[in-house]
Amino acid sequence: MRQMFILMIIMIFGTVEAPLFAQQNDFIKEYLERFENSRKYLIAVAEMMPEDKYGFKATQESLSFAENLMHIGYAMDWHSQSLLGGRESRDWNTDTRFKVSNKSKKEIIKIIEETFDETIRFIQQFDIAQFDEELDYFGLNRTKQQIFLLLVDHITHHRGQILVYLRLNGLVPPRYVLYQ
Repeated sequence: MRQMFILMIIMIFGTVEAPLFAQQNDFIKEYLERFENSRKYLIAVAEMMPEDKYGFKATQESLSFAENLMHIGYAMDWHSQSLLGGRESRDWNTDTRFKVSNKSKKEIIKIIEETFDETIRFIQQFDIAQFDEELDYFGLNRTKQQIFLLLVDHITHHRGQILVYLRLNGLVPPRYVLYQ
């Protein structure tokens, strides 16, 4: 009788765990597809803006077009490598990788491409068993899965800003790519 009870428990947990595991694997697959589409669109936007307009700001207080791009790169690096990956965070005030300084348009785009590559490798290797672990996210408890979503929200937020920068400079942004 006891063996039958144990067998039933194993079967019940097996039928519950397998679909959850599959859903989480599907999440990573779908996330990477969306993330790659986001990358392609961001790079198309970055390439569309003329280099002499990379310093353009919509307002005095705004980040420039180039600063928005580098901020996106820094945030990708921080979310994936530091917050989720445990690497010590780059110091925004002293680290030069994501500072615009005298970087050309080509150099900025290269850094964004490299950061997408690094982030995608991180996501591909991420242990989905950690999805429910919580971290402090600016004073709020968020699961690691929520942080994945916050990362794409952040990219979309700043990409939306630079799409306006294109329009303010008389340029029509590339056609929106669905499923971003």
